[in-house]
Amino acid sequence: MAERKINPILKQVLELGPTILFFLVYMRIKDDSYSFAGTEYSGFIVAALILVPLLLASTFTLWLLTGTISRMQIFVAVMVIFFGGLTAWFNDERFFKMKTTIVYGTFAVILGIGLMRGKSLLQWVMAEALPMKPEGWMILTRRLTVMFAALAVVNEIIWRTQSTELWVKLETFAMPAALFLFLMVNFMALQRFMIEPEAGKD
Repeated sequence: MAERKINPILKQVLELGPTILFFLVYMRIKDDSYSFAGTEYSGFIVAALILVPLLLASTFTLWLLTGTISRMQIFVAVMVIFFGGLTAWFNDERFFKMKTTIVYGTFAVILGIGLMRGKSLLQWVMAEALPMKPEGWMILTRRLTVMFAALAVVNEIIWRTQSTELWVKLETFAMPAALFLFLMVNFMALQRFMIEPEAGKD
């Protein structure tokens, strides 16, 4: 099914909104603790649990509006639910922090497996949105595999050595910004591999 176009600002709000709200909620209740069913939970764990329904609601809304949902969105939603559940069950914030490592690490492994088979799985996912020659896709895939692996390692170092507040700030803003900047720089560097639309076609 072809994706239905929606207002790009609305799409950005739905995609980024849950993470921003998680950050705002955490900053508001980070020093508080809450008791549920006789168990005391930190403000971080409560904020993490609030993120789960927010993410599910935004993903479901995107699906209703666009008629499609990417494999990446499904995977991230599953990871948030799974690790959010572990965080609540064990009352241990480390599970939620490890989620980012697992997500980036999994992306690196999947792309790496494709490269070992001489294929760009990134091209399979994004070819329609970004027409590019196979050579360009292979270069971008190799670079993105390294980037995902680096982000996974960085996340492990940060959450194991730094404060929860710093991790939340870096997780919310720094890591997504670094990935966005990386992609923009590479898209510009790989312009020579881009396929121009044929004349006469929309």
